[in-house]
Amino acid sequence: MTTPTAAAPIPTTPSGRAFISDNMAGASPQIAQAVADAVAGQVLPYGNDPFTDSARRRLGEIFERDVDLFPVSTGSAANGLSLAALTPPWGSVLSHPGSHINTDECGAPEFFTGGAKLVGVPGPDSKMDPEALRAAVRRRAGDVHSVQPSVVSISQATESGSVYTLDEIRRLSAIAKEAGLRVHMDGARFANALLHLGVTAAEMTWKAGIDVLSFGATKNGAMTADAIVSFDPALATELAFRAKRAGQLASKMRFHTAQIDAYLTDGLWLHNARQANAMATRLGDGLKTIPDAGLLATPQANILFCRLPQHVTEGLLAEGYAFYHDRWEPGIVRFVTAFSHNADDIDQLLDAVRRHTR
Repeated sequence: MTTPTAAAPIPTTPSGRAFISDNMAGASPQIAQAVADAVAGQVLPYGNDPFTDSARRRLGEIFERDVDLFPVSTGSAANGLSLAALTPPWGSVLSHPGSHINTDECGAPEFFTGGAKLVGVPGPDSKMDPEALRAAVRRRAGDVHSVQPSVVSISQATESGSVYTLDEIRRLSAIAKEAGLRVHMDGARFANALLHLGVTAAEMTWKAGIDVLSFGATKNGAMTADAIVSFDPALATELAFRAKRAGQLASKMRFHTAQIDAYLTDGLWLHNARQANAMATRLGDGLKTIPDAGLLATPQANILFCRLPQHVTEGLLAEGYAFYHDRWEPGIVRFVTAFSHNADDIDQLLDAVRRHTR
């Protein structure tokens, strides 16, 4: 019998050349320090601690109302549990076909909901078309032979880096509510979208019709913490039990909520997102000056898609740059900037693209 051997270690990508995902970035020092500070002493478990209380208060201030907070260890858990609280197993979740819950969750929404079906609602720029949604929320409603439209899920920002405007969110939410559906927002890059719009967190969520938010922090400076933020008190009990049943009720929750608390302190979450967005803008502006680099759209958050000749892509990879390529169609690459990138990192990438296009 052959004994499996360990896989060869994957080389570490230099931080300035890592553009696969903002998940490649480390953590903000303030957040690491908050976790270190939480090590000392003893507090009650399961969220009955001052770190969790403080994080909940800060979220209440940011969203301009009391909210229910459920820290989780991953964005997949946040999405799956949120959707499970909003739809029965015979329901359907309406979202864009290119949304993260449709393409990158390995069936987690179906698993957590007990079998609810994901139904794609098309539209340009990875955003649901309102008229397509209007048709979807009524499709076979009341027909016992079909899944029942139950919840609309909006990705903010989207997987292609576009951002729903407030008017678009309000319109989609209104269509959902008129048909009796609830509305979920996948906010893995919530802060990036918020800064692009220049609005408040309240305006982009519950004031626009959002019932439950998957509040992302890991991509923007946290270590191991995201959160479910519920604006409907009636959902609190179900979300609490679902979190426990899914193994997401951490006994030492303070290590999650200390991260969230530090993330929200002194505007760190906005500072980090502002840096990531600015670096995407800088990269996009630079690529526009390179004839062989076809920018597909001006970045609205911290994700950028462009078209590069194959030899340019191969040259960048040979230099140690890490980014997704050829996943969507030949010649299309994606760069994702993070809070840890700086202007020199972007300028060096642009210089490398120029060198390989000559």
